[in-house]
Amino acid sequence: MSNKLKLQRREFLKTVVAAPLVLPAVGDGIASAAPTGPERPNVLWITCEDISANLGCYGDKYARTPNLDKLATQGVRYTSAFGVTGVCAPNRSCLITGVYPSSLGSADMRSNTRLGDSIKCFTEYLRNAGYYCTNNSKTDYNFPVPKTAWDQSSRKAHWRSRKPGQPFFAVFNYTITHESRCRKAPKDKATFDPAKVPIPPFHPDTPEVRGNWAHYYENIRTMDTQAGKLLADLKKDGLADNTIVFFFSDHGAGLPGCKKWVWRSGLHVPFIVRFPKKYSGHQPGRTGGVCDRLVSFVDFAPTVLSLAGVKIPDHMQGGAFLGAKAGKPRRYVYAHRDRMAERYDTVRVVCDADYQYNRNFMPHLTWSQFISYTEMMPTMQVWRKLSEQGKLVGIQKRYFAPTKPPEELYDAKTDPHQINNLAGDPKYKDVLTRMRTELADWMKRSGDLGLLPEYETFTRAEGSTPWQIGRDPSKNPVSALLSAAWLASAMDANNTARLAQLLKNPEPAVRYWGAIGLVALKAKASGAADALTSALTDKAPNVRIAAAEALCNIGKRDNAMNVLLEGLKHEAPFIRLRALNVLDRQGDKAKSALPQIRQAPMKSRQFPHVASYVGRMVANITKPQ
Repeated sequence: MSNKLKLQRREFLKTVVAAPLVLPAVGDGIASAAPTGPERPNVLWITCEDISANLGCYGDKYARTPNLDKLATQGVRYTSAFGVTGVCAPNRSCLITGVYPSSLGSADMRSNTRLGDSIKCFTEYLRNAGYYCTNNSKTDYNFPVPKTAWDQSSRKAHWRSRKPGQPFFAVFNYTITHESRCRKAPKDKATFDPAKVPIPPFHPDTPEVRGNWAHYYENIRTMDTQAGKLLADLKKDGLADNTIVFFFSDHGAGLPGCKKWVWRSGLHVPFIVRFPKKYSGHQPGRTGGVCDRLVSFVDFAPTVLSLAGVKIPDHMQGGAFLGAKAGKPRRYVYAHRDRMAERYDTVRVVCDADYQYNRNFMPHLTWSQFISYTEMMPTMQVWRKLSEQGKLVGIQKRYFAPTKPPEELYDAKTDPHQINNLAGDPKYKDVLTRMRTELADWMKRSGDLGLLPEYETFTRAEGSTPWQIGRDPSKNPVSALLSAAWLASAMDANNTARLAQLLKNPEPAVRYWGAIGLVALKAKASGAADALTSALTDKAPNVRIAAAEALCNIGKRDNAMNVLLEGLKHEAPFIRLRALNVLDRQGDKAKSALPQIRQAPMKSRQFPHVASYVGRMVANITKPQ
């Protein structure tokens, strides 16, 4: 083909891509009118998995990322972009809906929530407005993917399959950087010399750790090559001048103590946006520049709708930061940690430009709870071994502390690895109070479901959805639950009588937090023995199990063990998993229960992933020592 014909073809493609096209409505409750007027941009999301901002353009001198570094020179590099948790599926549910997982019922890893008719994937609004929407290819949303979410969702999904003149929204997700791909040493040790790799101060300096981190960087280089090829295809197809490009990761680095956690290393992500010249009016600042604006994954869906000229639904909890509907910069971003695979925990986070505040609602649980998938990483294995041998030093030991502090406060600018907890420093009293208040306010106004036990959430949502019950104070009394959970997480023996009194509350989830608070006190809860014994017959299974653990902690095991063994037979996998968590914490004192543990049902039609975690717990507890 002559250069003249190539040029004509390229100009033709630019023209047809810009032309608007109205498609039929794809879902109930979605307005059918497509925007008119100026041509609409294509939007391309290039996403990867399990990396922090370890790119050359972010100042990482060990990284080899020429394609993404070039993208940053052509666009804007964000310095304060955050996921809403430290693991993939809840984050993906947030990205696709514009709703916090803690409000949607998708906060727990592999939760399988229900959307109902009131919540849509944002791509459904785009499709109804005439966009061709493709996903290549991971979904992993913690809920079944609606058939109307994508025109194509497969490894073959591509913008090239759209009709002539149709604008597109396309996602290409690269998995090479996933946690599971970092478990070896690098192949290219000349370029990625483990001896020279930077490692965080909370990890021990061992060959295994250095090898995993070096392989992590090697995989990032591979991903960079993949992203570069996709960008070249976009240019080759004559679409670069009509397409806004996003690049970001689904959460922070996939190494232990980063992924699955809500310190900065698990939440902060690289984020680059490139605008073609014709859409440069949306660009925040100069080309090749930096944007320090706080942005959260909950903002991404409304932002794409804003860029596409599509109305942003009222239920979305984020706000657009680009396009015609861009709002004022946010002051805070929020995050959460709930059930992580087979282990229960509850943490809530608020960050501003200067500080990060973590509230640990279950501080009696160690950070280092055994999670089978994490334990497959050599870094985790050697880290745990060194802890058992007493060979860790300084901040390396924190992860294995038997308890967590109820509150953590970190200076985001001077302490990037979040080593120095300022929560107890009188100089930061005002900051601590402000962040604590903001966190509680966010939990209330967002209808946070995280203070309801998982079983209660889905039981109360029968015939409805978790999203709907989250907004119903009679089914999700956040204020009352927050007061109870705050008291429970103080780990103050002076609160024993008040916690025992909570066991008489008419709200089962309040009773649950009363029992959890007594669990946290361990032997100091002996004064509540009678109240706990009465709670063994509570109608709510989570209350019974928590009361049983509290009684085990004060040496009253007989009736308590019977309750835990009954929990292993419960029809709901959430309850079986709770009972197994407690039995695992009993260690050798639960040896007599091994036969019953082996018989715990490991299947569930409605919640198959949770049932699979039951199987992992059974395998871990019953493995030969």
